[in-house]
Parts: sequence; C-alpha cells; structure tokens
Amino acid sequence: MNAIKEAKKLIAKDPFKPSAKTLADLVLSLESHEPFQLERLYALQLSDFDLAVQIIKEWRLDRYYAGKAKLYDFAVQASALQPPEQQAAALQQQAGTAPDAPTSSPS
Repeated sequence: MNAIKEAKKLIAKDPFKPSAKTLADLVLSLESHEPFQLERLYALQLSDFDLAVQIIKEWRLDRYYAGKAKLYDFAVQASALQPPEQQAAALQQQAGTAPDAPTSSPS
C-alpha cells in the first residue's frame, strides 16, 4: 500500500487524533506550498513519522496525482471538522446562549 492511501485510511479512522491532524496539515501544506512546522513530525510515533516521510517522497515524485488529489480533498474535509463538543458550543453561541450560562427564572 502506498503512503498516500495509508494516510487517507489513518485520517478517515479518527480525524481528531493528533497524528491524523498532523498528517492532514502536512498534506495541506504540501499542496498549498504553505509553511509546515517540522517539529510537529517529531511528536509523531515512529510509524507515523515514517509515513509522513513517505508522503513527502511520494508527493515529490508527483506520479500519484489522482491519489494526491483524493488525499488533499480528504485532508481539507478533515481539517474543517470540529470535535462534537466544539460543534455544540458553536451552535449554542450562534443561538445566543453560552454553553454553561445559568438561566434566569421568571420571578
């Protein structure tokens, strides 16, 4: 299995996992030519670090164009996701109520 497919599976399995977020951000950085903090790779477990290096190698070869496009699209979607607790807080904020604000009762 090539690294791009493996990364897609890892991100799909749990997009909120720190390693999945790091790999998704790496992919976004490679595609957009934006800076990426390499120290984030050092926080990965060795197997995920090796996967990140393989992604960089495959990206450089540029022969996995279709796979890259799919992974990039998936990485964009994963980076836009918010954990359920953040979604609930955002919805409450949009509704004009604070998440843990006491409610006043009519007197």
